[in-house]
Amino acid sequence: MSMNSTRPQRISILGSTGSIGTSTLDVLGRHPERYEVFALSAMSRVDELAAQCLQWKPRFAVMPDAALARQLREKLREQGGHTEVLDGARALSDISAHPDVDMVMAAIVGAAGLAPALAAARAGKRLLLANKEAIVLGGALFMRAVEEGGATLLPVDSEHSAIFQCLPEDRKTWHQRIDHIVLTASGGPFRQRDPATLRDVTPDQACAHPNWVMGRKISVDSATMMNKALEVIEARWLFDLKPEQVRVLIHPQSLIHSMVVCRDMSVLAQLGTPDMRVPIAYALSFPERIESGAQRLDLLTCPSLSFEEADERRFPGLHLSWAALRGAEGSTAVLNAANEEAVAAFLAGSLRFDQIHQVNQASLEQLQPEAGECESVEGLLALDARARRHAQDLMKAISA
Repeated sequence: MSMNSTRPQRISILGSTGSIGTSTLDVLGRHPERYEVFALSAMSRVDELAAQCLQWKPRFAVMPDAALARQLREKLREQGGHTEVLDGARALSDISAHPDVDMVMAAIVGAAGLAPALAAARAGKRLLLANKEAIVLGGALFMRAVEEGGATLLPVDSEHSAIFQCLPEDRKTWHQRIDHIVLTASGGPFRQRDPATLRDVTPDQACAHPNWVMGRKISVDSATMMNKALEVIEARWLFDLKPEQVRVLIHPQSLIHSMVVCRDMSVLAQLGTPDMRVPIAYALSFPERIESGAQRLDLLTCPSLSFEEADERRFPGLHLSWAALRGAEGSTAVLNAANEEAVAAFLAGSLRFDQIHQVNQASLEQLQPEAGECESVEGLLALDARARRHAQDLMKAISA
């Protein structure tokens, strides 16, 4: 359906109670004439999802757990809500590929977001991708689904959105223009901390990001720079680049969100206040631009812009991205799965901060993907499960 249609665009938001989901709803609320919420989903936050359903009145709401879905139904029934509540992983794919849906915000964290994102791609939806793991897990499979389904893929990560905004609408010309791209990174809370002290980092310290308000898992990834490692992998697939064409610089102010270095050595950069509503609004309205609610960047009062190399002693995980991209197909899925397990263990207090990298590196070195595992969702999920078990075994050995 054309974005110029007179009827509102219907959107399914996967992960509506998270930071990306709530920011998306904030932007939608500024343009009620343009957008209509068709479906919402959450992992476990029943009260928050119930409140969203009462406010936005979607046709469907989904929770993966049947017991939590029953709680949501009861809450909505008590409060006069009329949203139909579904449960299970299949329901997430159903609301992504539903014929009445125009666009899908894929904001489920982790490997659980792969199947519904693929469903949206295969159904030819406008796919707003905030779940980087969907590409990290199955880059070739995912991009093939986008092409074959005729989907419009729009990145929501601030860095990839910045790259996308610096490039022309005609994707066929990208290779003629790009020498390389530069993803910027804030450096997180430990940019200037002595690497020798990182073993003593607590979960609350790791989650105290200096510039962004994010969920705990992605905050830890920012502290280790594994989020940037995953973004390197994502950028390779989104923009069809060679691994060496993706580079990273620390930019503590988080005002330049990423850059494209052109073949003539011109550098194109996208600047803005660190507010996820900007890339969300751009993805919702592309190729137009709509008001996002973000604060205007005042160049007269903003701090000086600086750049640093990423210290490999402090951020060793970043460099695993290029190793995974040069490894066997599926190596990026192994890295992602190991990292998810290691971060979960760290947040639970059973793994030290510095041991996250040990688990990730050992998993990448020791676990080899099998032939054919990356050719289907089922194969990728089997590889993901195998990598998680391997990481769990490694953590048991480390703590023994």
